[in-house]
Amino acid sequence: MKRKGKAPLDSKALVAAVPAGQTTRELQKGDTVFAQGDPADAVFFVQRGKLKLTVLSTQGKQAVTALLGPGDFFGEGCLAGQPMRMATAAAMTEGSIVRLPKRSMIRALHRDAHFAEMFTTYLLSRNIRMEEDLVDQLFNSSEKRLARILLLLANFGKEGRPEPVVPKISQETLAEMVGTTRSRISFFMNKFRKLGFLDYNGRLEVHSSLLHVVLHD
Repeated sequence: MKRKGKAPLDSKALVAAVPAGQTTRELQKGDTVFAQGDPADAVFFVQRGKLKLTVLSTQGKQAVTALLGPGDFFGEGCLAGQPMRMATAAAMTEGSIVRLPKRSMIRALHRDAHFAEMFTTYLLSRNIRMEEDLVDQLFNSSEKRLARILLLLANFGKEGRPEPVVPKISQETLAEMVGTTRSRISFFMNKFRKLGFLDYNGRLEVHSSLLHVVLHD
């Protein structure tokens, strides 16, 4: 579960590296940053809160492709010539993001070798995470996938202290993330609670013991 090589970049370092044209936006839960099909003209950096990326198929099926938290970039596909957004980015909690215009990001990456190294490290760590997600989807059970997602939402395995209280999230959304039905999510959540892996007390609290589900064969 440990997240490897995450770039130690904070808002102050970002301001210094990309001073031109950046803007900060406060988000409320449910706010959309961009929608699938919108023009791709900027990169975003998460200062506070949690966001999700979702894709919608032509058949109307929706899937969650990424969960984002403080220190994460998203929308970087525009730097590689992506003309339109391939996913929708929406806030799962209150928070704030920094918008970095594409041209400013490209100039900063060419001008600042240290920033370019940190950004490249971040992209490589994101690629590792995507490979882990793919393996998880291909080989692990729905129960293990749900446990892993809950642990990720609570920041277990990331740098810094865990946040055991998971943002309010519906079972429908969890089902989209796991790739199963809402009824199966309800079954597993009740099972985890009975085993003492999590608590519902007006909020969802995840315990580190939930790692047993992920690590157990």
